[in-house]
Parts: sequence; structure tokens; C-alpha cells
Amino acid sequence: MIATLAAKELRILFFTPFAWVVLALLQLIMAWVFLVRLDEFLNIQPQYAQLLNPPGVTELIVAPLCAATAILFMAVTPIFAMRLVAEERRQRTFSLLLSSPLSMTEIVLGKFLGLLCFLGLGIVLCALLAVSLAAGGPLDWGMIATNLLGLLGVAASFAAICLYASCLTAHPALAAFIALALLLGSWLTQLASGTVAGLAYWLSPLKHFENFNKGLIDSTDIAYFCIYAVLFLWLATRRLNRYRQGQ
Repeated sequence: MIATLAAKELRILFFTPFAWVVLALLQLIMAWVFLVRLDEFLNIQPQYAQLLNPPGVTELIVAPLCAATAILFMAVTPIFAMRLVAEERRQRTFSLLLSSPLSMTEIVLGKFLGLLCFLGLGIVLCALLAVSLAAGGPLDWGMIATNLLGLLGVAASFAAICLYASCLTAHPALAAFIALALLLGSWLTQLASGTVAGLAYWLSPLKHFENFNKGLIDSTDIAYFCIYAVLFLWLATRRLNRYRQGQ
């Protein structure tokens, strides 16, 4: 049943012209970042050729591209997530879903997985840009895979917190604003902190993405993404349970 609901949410997103416009803009920005980094790499390549262990295209092009994609997810996820619950409550169709045999946990997980799969398209687009560089030289496939794994963790974290924001109100625009404020708040906390071990490290998904962006896999970062997503999915479930009870 969770998979059925996730497929339904994904199908709704695919049938929305606005979603395709946002995806096109996302691809356009990623392509621009990719081409800018590629141009810079070609300009400085003669200088790097004199070094014993010069950085390759993966470090100088793919890693910055994935970092930019993670930041772009911060902007686009609230747009996609605002309709998950808030729009249905505004149109009074959420009551039909509540009358189904699905539990509240299944409803939350279904909507979360549908959104995460849609965000996965952005990760696929980023991966295709990275793989296209293989035609010009060797790539660090391990580092690419690590970056894509980190992007998946960021997407899951953002999807969970934005879904929770969508559960707080029946106004989609307000839900998007709350989600964006929460995401920006965690990012600004990271920027305000100068120490890696500070509070910002434990609050910001983008801070935990940095190790993945460097090609490093830390079990702490993996655990963080899992706990972060589960926490906000649990909060969303509690909020919808209260809504079902009329509170």
C-alpha cells in the first residue's frame, strides 16, 4: 500500500506542468554550473599538468556540481512538498485518504517516498552530467558514487522536513514558506559557526554532506541523515494523527 501511494504521488507530480518547469530550471542551472567549472578546468589544466598528483575532473567539476545540486534541492523541495498534505487539506480531499485502510504512518511514508523518487530525478540528471566527462578522460567513480549517495541523504532529509511543514497548515504557500525557513535556518546556522564540531554540524544536512562531497563516507553522517529523516517523518505522523482526532 505504501508503494501504491508513493506511485500515486509520483504520478501526480509528473502530470503537473509546473513540476516539469522546475525540473527544467534545475537542469538548466546544473548545466550552467557544469559548463562554468569545465571551462575553468580547461583554462588551468596546463598549470596542473606540472604537478605530480594534480586534481582531476572529478574533484574540480563533479564535486562542485554535486555541492551546487545539494543547495538547489533546498530551493526546489519546498515547492514540490507543499502540495503533499497542505494542498489536499485545502481542497478537502485529504479526508478521503484518512478514510482509507492505510495507517497514518503508511500515508506519511507513501508521500515521502513519492517525493524522494521525484527528487531522485535531479540526482540522475546530475549523474548524467558527471558521466559525460568519461568521454574526455578517467573519472574517480568512487568519489562520484559517494557524492550521489550524499545527495540522496540530503534529498531524504529535505523531503522529510518539507513534508512535516506541509502537515502544519492547510495553505500550500505557507507550508512552502515554513519549509524554506526551516531549511535556510539550518544552513545559516552552519554558516554562522566556525567549528566543525559545533552545533551547526549536528543541525545542518549540508554540513554532513561535506564529507560525501570530498569522497569520504562517515558512519556518523549516514546515521545523521537516517535519524534526521525518521525524526521529521515521526513528527509528521504525530501531527496528522492529531489532525485526524480533530485537534
